Amino acid sequence: MEKNYVVLAKQVPDTKKITGKAMKDDGTVNRAALPAIFNPDDLCALEMALRLKDQYGGTVTVVTMGPPSATEILRQSLYRGADRCILLTDRKFAGSDTLATSMVLSYALKKIKNISIILCGRQAIDGDTAQVGPQVAEKLGVAQISYVQEILNIKKNTVKIKRIIENGYAVQEAPMPILMTCCSTSDAYARPCSAKNIQRYKKVASYSETVQKYMADGTPKEEAFKAAKNYIESLPKERSPIEEWDISTIELDEALCGLGGSPTWVKQIESVVLTAVDHKHIPATNEGISSLVLELIDDHILD
Repeated sequence: MEKNYVVLAKQVPDTKKITGKAMKDDGTVNRAALPAIFNPDDLCALEMALRLKDQYGGTVTVVTMGPPSATEILRQSLYRGADRCILLTDRKFAGSDTLATSMVLSYALKKIKNISIILCGRQAIDGDTAQVGPQVAEKLGVAQISYVQEILNIKKNTVKIKRIIENGYAVQEAPMPILMTCCSTSDAYARPCSAKNIQRYKKVASYSETVQKYMADGTPKEEAFKAAKNYIESLPKERSPIEEWDISTIELDEALCGLGGSPTWVKQIESVVLTAVDHKHIPATNEGISSLVLELIDDHILD
């Protein structure tokens, strides 16, 4: 049976570019003020899936949950070699914490048949919880391995991996299907986008974007939905590889996602501003450096 590798990815704000302008008065991040990027750990997961496809054959499916703008990382996945992309988008998903997010993802994965390996990043840089991957595995009832550095080989029903542990690594073997979380510290650096794939998918259509295009032309909302649906369905498969699934597609109870399905929330946000209390100028001379070193030793900062 052909292997099916599924990658769970997330579009995140580029937290390296957070400035005062990117912060709201309540201390939260203004995501609209930051560029959106492919979560780094998830890029490593995608590369691992593509390497498995190169070596063992099979297909790579990328799934992301988010607003229509998240189709950008799905396009990047297609450019790198993914075969199928699914956007989980619905206003009822908004406000989901990690538990509700894993619920949405697990229900979507149940709709995808014959999954061999699920790969995702260890954590997202906008939350740093590292909870979603393990929670998805728990809900699906499949084995899970975290901190995966390298996939060594795949046999008929098992996979052998090398995972990072404190002060070294461990080699483990586990049955498939399995979920693995990958680290950006692995050697699975994301391959560049293929020029051939960029040309192939440059006109790829997504349902939400097509709706917005019709509405921008003055088409009423309901008519725009119908026109977009007809247009997408009329396209050849290679022009519409981005599928959009809502809550009805995955057959999920509304009470299990969004704010209503999220038992955790942010109670309080505190802005911490670091200010310099004192500073000292050290002359760039041998005497100045020697004086600094002796002072650090006296303060027990250096031994």
